[in-house]
Amino acid sequence: MIASALPLTRPGSGLWMLVLLVAVPAGLALVLTTIDLMHLLPRALWWPAIKAPDTSDPAQLLYRYAFLPRVAVSLLAGAALGLAGVIMQHVLRNPLAEPTTIGTNAGASLALAAATLYAPWLLESGREAIALAGGALATAAVFALARGRSFSPVSIIIAGLIVSLTFGSASALLMALNREYTEELFIWQSGSLVQNGDAAAVSLAPWLLAGICAAFLLWRPLRLLDLSDDGATALGARPVLIRLAGMGVAVALSAMVVAETGVIGFVALAAPALASLAGARTLGRRMIWSPLVGAALLWLTDRLVQHLPFATEVPAGTATAMLGAPLLLFLLPLLRVGPEGQADVISSARPSATGRRLIAGLVLLILAGVVAIGFGRGVAGWHWIWSADLTQLLALRGPRVTVALSAGVLLAIAGTLMQRMTGNPMAAPEVLGISGGASFGVLALLFISAGFDRTAMLGASLVGALLALAIVVVVASRNALSPQRLLLAGVAVATVASALAALLLASGDPRMDFLLAWLSGSTYRATSADAVTAATVAAIVLALAPLTARWLDILPLGETAARGLGLRLGQVRAVLLALTALATATATLVIGPLSFVGLMAPHLARMLGLRRAVPQLLGSAIAGGLILVAADWAGRTLIFPWQVPAGLIAAFVGGPYFMMLMWKGRQ
Repeated sequence: MIASALPLTRPGSGLWMLVLLVAVPAGLALVLTTIDLMHLLPRALWWPAIKAPDTSDPAQLLYRYAFLPRVAVSLLAGAALGLAGVIMQHVLRNPLAEPTTIGTNAGASLALAAATLYAPWLLESGREAIALAGGALATAAVFALARGRSFSPVSIIIAGLIVSLTFGSASALLMALNREYTEELFIWQSGSLVQNGDAAAVSLAPWLLAGICAAFLLWRPLRLLDLSDDGATALGARPVLIRLAGMGVAVALSAMVVAETGVIGFVALAAPALASLAGARTLGRRMIWSPLVGAALLWLTDRLVQHLPFATEVPAGTATAMLGAPLLLFLLPLLRVGPEGQADVISSARPSATGRRLIAGLVLLILAGVVAIGFGRGVAGWHWIWSADLTQLLALRGPRVTVALSAGVLLAIAGTLMQRMTGNPMAAPEVLGISGGASFGVLALLFISAGFDRTAMLGASLVGALLALAIVVVVASRNALSPQRLLLAGVAVATVASALAALLLASGDPRMDFLLAWLSGSTYRATSADAVTAATVAAIVLALAPLTARWLDILPLGETAARGLGLRLGQVRAVLLALTALATATATLVIGPLSFVGLMAPHLARMLGLRRAVPQLLGSAIAGGLILVAADWAGRTLIFPWQVPAGLIAAFVGGPYFMMLMWKGRQ
């Protein structure tokens, strides 16, 4: 069932609410802007500095070529994102659609990053065409993946999440391979409004004007989408062409913003939602008020971030994500979603001897561990490490291989528990926000402490994971923990964690190098203590998980069947969630927040015919360990002497793999 484009059921009381919604943030932004201007330049020089700034006065140059263009860009970008958001939400009949959640921004960002690093000559004629091509490609991929499920709201958001993670991991991989540009690329991709002249404002203004004109030319056709497709067709319209035209305008606007400012998320989500809540009922009103709200919000956000007490400025995109993710959590209970089939995305495998397959997988995992420790690349090329060097290198490589193996096992078991508990093959620790919550706990500890006490970090990681679970469960509890709401709430929690990480990176903290490696899923700094901790918890989880086998075999049958067979669902889910939190928190602590390992491993086990609970748990554990051991070895050797974090390798491979699974599932 497709959600209404306007599911927000708590409207405001009239036009004055809309005016207030724009006037309050714009008024606060104006006050802050005026105060900053008075500190920068005397009032008597404001107008003369606009017409002909004194080149010998740095304050006038900053005022004319940095301060004023920045204000202009924040207004233009906010308006463009607000308009893009309202068009996307109306066309897709999905109040959670916006350039970040459906992958448009990730595609534009990746295209620009790749062109900047490897084909800078493409930028000579402007970045707009490159951003537009990347955004259009990502959006087309999302539509292709969601088509088989009739473009339902949840399928579009899930496809957008997978595309965003895939393209985001590719961007991170580019940054890891080009370390000399890492800081500049990170700041740009986080959405920076810092200006050095009028170029961005001059470029954005005509695009925004063209977008406004195109949107209002499409106003009447877009209104027909309020009807069913059959009803619109009966009136002589072609819904497919209308949607394509509307999405073309929205993608172009959002791609232009990425080209000029980087990724600024959630303004396109917040502006239409707030306009709707304040009383903008019709499409015409939302198309008028959403750009105004977006401009005011981004202008105010940009003013506020410049007053935060950090050594370097917090990117505007990070600040908007911190504000937008809680808004997404607030909107989820108001979203009407119908039941969506949870068809298995993996085709049935032939029956096979479970024991033989598990033994073969275990042998393969042992061989992978031997290769990871004993075979590598050095100054003399590829070679095996013989006994003379093995003792010395074992002390270095042993902890890394053990941590990778243990983290893979833990995440795989967590993913299996989540998928069987929710009955949703898309569920995984990172998708449900558990990995993000665990990283949130560690990052919060780093904010308030100066060291790296492992015991405290493990506790903080576990608390963060449990807190994320609590938030997700509370948000999803309105529909009895429906998989749709669990997934979308997890997206919001993961976004908050990512924004906090960006905030710490922008703070100038001297631990930034450690944090960058940890966030990428790295075993660089794995110690013997980490290896012992990870291996111990992995052994405990492996011992406890099979004890839940009866629950895991019954839960996929549905809530009614589970209750009929005597399960106390509240207690069962609490135990499974706690076990999942322990596994995820430990893995996140020792290697960082990873993507796709917990998602892929259960599917690989089922492809091998391991469909009962215990065989799937064991098969997933073997597959997860194998994935991360292989990824860690590849990251350590492929571009020697440099290294790529194992998490980036796993995500870069896992993203396309899971997109392929979704594509098969739609057919």
